[in-house]
Amino acid sequence: MNNFTHLDEKDQPSMVDVGEKVSTLRIATARSIVVMPDVVMDKFVDGDIQSKKGSVFQTAIIAGIMAAKKTGDLIPLCHPLGLDNCKVNIHVNEQREVVIDCTASITAKTGIEMEALVGASIAALTIYDMCKALSHDIVIKETKLMEKTGGKSDFKRTQ
Repeated sequence: MNNFTHLDEKDQPSMVDVGEKVSTLRIATARSIVVMPDVVMDKFVDGDIQSKKGSVFQTAIIAGIMAAKKTGDLIPLCHPLGLDNCKVNIHVNEQREVVIDCTASITAKTGIEMEALVGASIAALTIYDMCKALSHDIVIKETKLMEKTGGKSDFKRTQ
């Protein structure tokens, strides 16, 4: 027997049956970190980067929210979920890295961490897209789940 939830008894891909689960409030936060070269970060003024395409962080926030809402269409075995809420926050840390936090919530029978991860990832990719005219030396360093509550188990990353 396998331990993967998305494989059936014959080891074939399968959507998890959540029909018997109880709906609970589920909240997840994911983080993506984007490392930008100085030529891009030197454009960081008043909490945002302005590009020829417009406000970089504001556009990334909208893209992240839109992507989180489409997660069930993008990840093959994810359940389609109607989010109760989704927030994307972007700030620059002490190392001059762009930190994107996406928090999604829903009262449902299945988790919301994939929506948070997709939201953070697409916000990061949007930042890359909007800044690539200045430099292609942009690195999306990492995307990770920071915290989730609800369902069978809770999770909280310390770093």
